[in-house]
Amino acid sequence: MAEENQQYKDRLFNFIFGSEENKAWTLSLYNAINGSEYTDVNAIKITTIKEVMYLGMHNDVSFLISEEMSLLHEEMDLFEQQSSYNPNMPLRLLQYAGNLYEKYVVENKLNKYGSKLIKLPVPKLVVFYNGKKEQSDETILRLSDSFPKGVDPDIEVKVRMINVNYGRNTKILEACKPLKEYAWIVDKIRNSKGEIENVIDNAITELPDDFEIKPYLMAHRAEVKGMLLTEYNEAATMEMFKEDGRKEGILQTLIRLVRRGKLSEEEAAQEANMTTMEFAAEMQKV
Repeated sequence: MAEENQQYKDRLFNFIFGSEENKAWTLSLYNAINGSEYTDVNAIKITTIKEVMYLGMHNDVSFLISEEMSLLHEEMDLFEQQSSYNPNMPLRLLQYAGNLYEKYVVENKLNKYGSKLIKLPVPKLVVFYNGKKEQSDETILRLSDSFPKGVDPDIEVKVRMINVNYGRNTKILEACKPLKEYAWIVDKIRNSKGEIENVIDNAITELPDDFEIKPYLMAHRAEVKGMLLTEYNEAATMEMFKEDGRKEGILQTLIRLVRRGKLSEEEAAQEANMTTMEFAAEMQKV
């Protein structure tokens, strides 16, 4: 497939909810999770960080919502989609927010070194979770969970993690039709068997005609297939890294047990599924 040779930097979630042409869907998503009914898409300014780092370390969707929507304040909303549970999202979103605040200060010619208090957009941090591991419909992740117990940190970050797997959080999914349709695509691919390229292709082909996002995805079919395939390969790579890490951890534990006299090299090599010579070579590296 020709599209496999291209570099697709967006996730499908970002493609649907983070573009200038689809700000109505962004607003629908905002309304769904906040229980609001705003209609002025022109009040949204997309601020997504486009610099992409390997293995998903990038900002999916972020935007400013201005006072033109009759809000009492300006908001800076950061939305992230995660297909695996990540308790470190408060740290990641803190870093993203710092970058966006710096950009906001520069663009608005604000003086952060002056004596006048700068008014900043209120941060709203949301993770949309659609992984396989069972999670609650909604969870609050806190930066303070990373600190030692009993300390009183001067910094706290709260992230709202919403489970958007198909069939979960039905009130939110029903309130935002594009989100429900996105969840349907993910569920369709996840529960289909066959070569992943064919599974993705079939999922796009079988999109129901009444899906609001269908015309847009069909018009960008090659890009959408590339994004989904990239996300699938990324997830597979992460699992490979995790497995390698588990194996490395087991090996290091066996080496420590040998050095403490708890196991012989022969016993440890057998546990590690290695020859005694291979295990001895690994011990020499540590």
